[in-house]
Amino acid sequence: MNNKLKQKELRNKVAPFATSDRKKSMIQLMNTIPPFFLLWFLAYQSQSISMWLTVFLAVITGGFVVRIFIIFHDCAHQSFFSSKKANQIWGTITGIITHFPFEKWKKEHAIHHATSGNLDKRGTGDIWVMTVNEYMAASFWKKVKYRLYRNPFVMFGLGPFFLFFIDNRINRKKATKKERWNTYFINVTIVLIYTIVISVIGWQAFLLIQLPILFVAGSVGIWLFYVQHQFEDSYYENEEEWNYVKAAVDGSSYYKLPKILEWLTGSIGYHHVHHLSPRVPNYRLEDAHHSNKPLQEATTITIRTSLESVRFRLYDEAAQTFVSFKDLKKQHVKKSATGVILNNNTTT
Repeated sequence: MNNKLKQKELRNKVAPFATSDRKKSMIQLMNTIPPFFLLWFLAYQSQSISMWLTVFLAVITGGFVVRIFIIFHDCAHQSFFSSKKANQIWGTITGIITHFPFEKWKKEHAIHHATSGNLDKRGTGDIWVMTVNEYMAASFWKKVKYRLYRNPFVMFGLGPFFLFFIDNRINRKKATKKERWNTYFINVTIVLIYTIVISVIGWQAFLLIQLPILFVAGSVGIWLFYVQHQFEDSYYENEEEWNYVKAAVDGSSYYKLPKILEWLTGSIGYHHVHHLSPRVPNYRLEDAHHSNKPLQEATTITIRTSLESVRFRLYDEAAQTFVSFKDLKKQHVKKSATGVILNNNTTT
């Protein structure tokens, strides 16, 4: 991004897009939530035909859960409807479907937006990132814990179930009364729905559908959040150097996806626009991107190039880039070899 472009100027250019359209919001609700329930029902009916057909339909249904989450996400930013009450109601409803506590997540996600790319304020609503120096200074067990956390099998395989069934079910330590009761309400509602559906169709049929749905939705959701901040030259700075606009445009990528995937993911691929102005609803992100040339300069990743981010494990502050554990090992070997040469020369 052009360093001369002031924060206020760019945000003002995006401001016209930061308004909700009730008609578009209602249409999105109608083309997302009813199809989700229809697909769930068809997945159940298909069990008498083929288990693989059931799993296939469950995978498609998981894609709709991702789209429902984007609606939930917009409600948390008060961008889906102009009415605060409408956002809270629909945020709670979509929170039940996606298994996310609305008030708790809204608070944590707001902190993420306010601190994204800030090395001194990491830890809330973020993917765990350690710098090279922090990792080198860490204890053995902390390194093991971090390596496990960053392992793709753990993050994208076990992560969804930890997120849905443990982390999302527990309130923050400093949660307000409103947050706590919202989480309790969503938890109890999910238990009641599970109980009713299982009593009607049986637990085997229920799990054959619900588990793949949650796995696909959770894995895709974590992946989207991961790759849109964990690319090679992503923006990270200490507090005194941190800048909100640079963190948004340089620290969030434009994930260029095929149109069907862009639709299912609610255009969240325009993540740099979203971070610059969270009040822009998902159905206006693309227009905001194409209407502002500086936003088009954001790092663009595709499905193919995004796969490279899996190897990024640590942030190298000196080089201002992400590196892998393998890269770190090579650097260590190189430094050791250089030290031996220098010592030999000194001795000679």
